[in-house]
Amino acid sequence: MDIKLSGATRLFAVIGDPIAQVRSPAGVTQSMIDRGHDALVAPVQVGVENVAAFVTLAKNIKNLDGLLVTVPHKFACLPLCAEVTSRAAFIGAVNVMARTTEGWAGDMVDGIGFLAAARAQGFVPQGARALLAGAGGAGSAIAFALMEAGVAELAIYDADAPRRDALIARLGAQGPGRVTIGSDDPTGFDFIANATPAGMPGFAPSSFDRTRLTPAMFVACVVTAPEITPLIAAARALGCRTSTGTAMYGALQELLVDFLLKDRGVRA
Repeated sequence: MDIKLSGATRLFAVIGDPIAQVRSPAGVTQSMIDRGHDALVAPVQVGVENVAAFVTLAKNIKNLDGLLVTVPHKFACLPLCAEVTSRAAFIGAVNVMARTTEGWAGDMVDGIGFLAAARAQGFVPQGARALLAGAGGAGSAIAFALMEAGVAELAIYDADAPRRDALIARLGAQGPGRVTIGSDDPTGFDFIANATPAGMPGFAPSSFDRTRLTPAMFVACVVTAPEITPLIAAARALGCRTSTGTAMYGALQELLVDFLLKDRGVRA
């Protein structure tokens, strides 16, 4: 990466707590440089108790044009935005914020990033039967994206039944597809998506019964470390098409840069 810092360099921050694990500073910085922008993305560790104060302060830093938001601040940052997209409003969270004349504009692109990565590997959502594990922030974003993309059915599986049922109820008005309660059995589904930590060290190896996968299924996962989770490994062994968390991150990175670099006429 060839960074030439100067007084004209535009600043962006990634906020989270902890922050050491984030991969976006280097990747997003490089993507901005590749597009011809003099920019730098820096990680900033902000505690939960200080996030509102930090976001307010950041508005007064005239050469700081945007924020990337990671755990645990995605939900807390939504009410700190002056405007948000419809998907961010539905999910109740943002993962990217850009400066406007009124404050911050926010969006939540986890779901469309996940779907873009799967589409790049040949998944066609229209008319598909999808099974999703996870009804948290990432799962809600993916569920919204799948419904918008026209799946015929979306079944949601989550150990937290009230959270699962609340998401199902909210999704009812998002598209013509049917939303139901799912399980760990992928039988009969075209698209199998994991939006939980399953597969990461210290967690269950998979959210699904891997013995019930079939070669015609498309299997996708949000986990980036390891990239090849037991679920993805089992799917590939059968010849399934797959999409990994690393692929999602690559698609997500470009969506984040698109949002941050949009000309809103407020640059100092």
